[in-house]
Amino acid sequence: MRIRRRQFLSNAGAAALAGGTLRAPSAALAQEPAMEELMRPGPLTDLSLGKPDAPVTIIEYASMTCSGCAAFHKITYPQLKERFINAGKVRFIFREFPLDEAAVAASMLARCAGGEKTMALIEVLFRTQDKWAVRQPLPPLLQVVKQAGFTQQSFDECLKDQTLYANIVAIRERAIKIFKIDSTPTLFINGTMHRGGVSIQELEKLIKPHLKN
Repeated sequence: MRIRRRQFLSNAGAAALAGGTLRAPSAALAQEPAMEELMRPGPLTDLSLGKPDAPVTIIEYASMTCSGCAAFHKITYPQLKERFINAGKVRFIFREFPLDEAAVAASMLARCAGGEKTMALIEVLFRTQDKWAVRQPLPPLLQVVKQAGFTQQSFDECLKDQTLYANIVAIRERAIKIFKIDSTPTLFINGTMHRGGVSIQELEKLIKPHLKN
């Protein structure tokens, strides 16, 4: 799988419009992977926020073109960040699980932004998903990522990085093979899998038992 500009323009937008999950999300739990294996980052450095020694670790697998993921990041995530991540109670790890070429491209651009800009750009891309996850995504994607300092040249160079492309796809393949992930968003809360987005109220109920009084 490689991003080629002509193929990307013709295929990626249509794939993005097809939907954000491999199957209908559900709250059902699956057999849990070993925590040690789950915490192993894979081919790319984990994108994380919060104290490394926080009592709760939440790992999210998400696709940048997943509407449920966008809803989670627009509605639940800001409250999670304010109430739990910034308070040192939760460490949040974001991992890519692209469902189509447009999602891979968006993830590549976020990674290319670098440093603190990466997570910030992920949030911007989720907020503007309806603008760029379209039939021809490259022009609106460029306009969005210019906010993070991209030029046409750096935009093109990022999307030509086949090593980065392969590593992002490898994160998804590892998640499918080892952790049996088949939908987005999928959350692991201290190792327990939860499929589908959750409200801040539901998330709070799942977090609190792990916190010391």
